[in-house]
Amino acid sequence: MHLRRQDGYIQARQAVPSFEEIVAQLKQSILMGRFKPGDKLPTERDLVEQFQVSRVAIREALRTLENSGFIVTRQGANGGAYVTDLSFEFLANAFVDLFLADKISIPELHRVRLIIEPEIARLAALAITPDFTQRLMKALEAEEVPTSSLPEDIKMKTAVHYILAEMCGNRFLEAIVRSSMKLTHTLIQMVNPDPSGMHPAGMHRPVVEAVLTGDPEASSIAMHKHTLEFGEILIKMEKTYREKKPTFAF
Repeated sequence: MHLRRQDGYIQARQAVPSFEEIVAQLKQSILMGRFKPGDKLPTERDLVEQFQVSRVAIREALRTLENSGFIVTRQGANGGAYVTDLSFEFLANAFVDLFLADKISIPELHRVRLIIEPEIARLAALAITPDFTQRLMKALEAEEVPTSSLPEDIKMKTAVHYILAEMCGNRFLEAIVRSSMKLTHTLIQMVNPDPSGMHPAGMHRPVVEAVLTGDPEASSIAMHKHTLEFGEILIKMEKTYREKKPTFAF
């Protein structure tokens, strides 16, 4: 707050908020539930009047919120800024961007997965229920059926990991698994390998069978073995991707 002298009196004048402060206030309104997923934020004109700033500042704030995954901008008659349903997708996209920018590597991801995934399998074995049993068996059977495309094959063979992550009951671990899986999907699609050699059918069966028996130690050991085997395949894929990655001259 700034002070100014007028007609012999000292009057308080509210400082004009920066676009960062606008972002913080709008974000707080979303997180506190004032604006819920699917709600439309006030128009640019209304936000300009509310914050007493320029349209440039409002647009910069909205752009920042969109880049952070809090809103999506739509065009047309019903266009505007709409609140999104926050999910793990933004974190997963950040993992992919860091990989593409050569800030993280598959060997680094592999070492993290060796720590996390066996623990997830161990926790899942302690949380087995009839519903999870049915879902795991269905996912296992589906991934052992030949698929017609690489994207379909990837989808089928990651379902088990998503179910186990959900079973472990830790949303932070689930977020890491979903992020690492998206990075794995991206790498596989860029290299475009033969699905049968990339992730042979049956690789998850020892893990699922151990989890279904409710044996946490056997589940952890089976997942560690699987992560080691598939990690070696991914590391080779990254090498292929880096060798073929185009370079651009400006």
